[in-house]
Amino acid sequence: MSKKDNGGLTVIFAYLNEKNRPYSAQDVFNNLQKQHGLGKTAVVKAMEQLALEGKIKEKTYGKQKIYFADQAQFAEVSEADLKAIDSRIADLSTQVQALSQGCRQLDAELKELNSSLTTEEMMSEIKELKAECSGYREHLEKIKSATNHVTPEQKEMVYKERHLYVKVWKKRKRLASDMMGSILEGYPKTKKQFLEEVGVETDEDCKVTMPST
Repeated sequence: MSKKDNGGLTVIFAYLNEKNRPYSAQDVFNNLQKQHGLGKTAVVKAMEQLALEGKIKEKTYGKQKIYFADQAQFAEVSEADLKAIDSRIADLSTQVQALSQGCRQLDAELKELNSSLTTEEMMSEIKELKAECSGYREHLEKIKSATNHVTPEQKEMVYKERHLYVKVWKKRKRLASDMMGSILEGYPKTKKQFLEEVGVETDEDCKVTMPST
């Protein structure tokens, strides 16, 4: 048997005694392969040899073999000892739960701190915001100091005048259109030729569009 095989026997024997629970060869291979680099065939042979030598126990359930540590090597445990162990397990489980909760809380705080600005970044941002506010103040002061402000009354008057002028514009355009329509009924040339001869400029010629209101 090679030195590597002997090493595998030692590792598997120690593992089964440490865990003290039943395992199949596949379980042991899965649990030890990554850490010790044991092949599945080597694991199967090692466990069969350990069972043959009486160092571990073997039981067959259908087509599957289960291996576990020889219980005779362990001291007997009283009922009181078992209760003490169960109590210790319960206490440790409570401690683990409390520590896990504390870790989650610390992890949340760490994420919050990582997403927050550093003191230098905060100072830089405050400086930029102050400069921006200063610019807004200067712009506001220029607006306040201007002499061409329009009062609400003046604004309303301008809108009313605009409405009146647009209304008159539409009326005159409609009258002119009706008049040209009457003339063109007996005019031998086209409308375009008529407008050129008369010297009439349309909205399109002046590149203006009549407002909707």
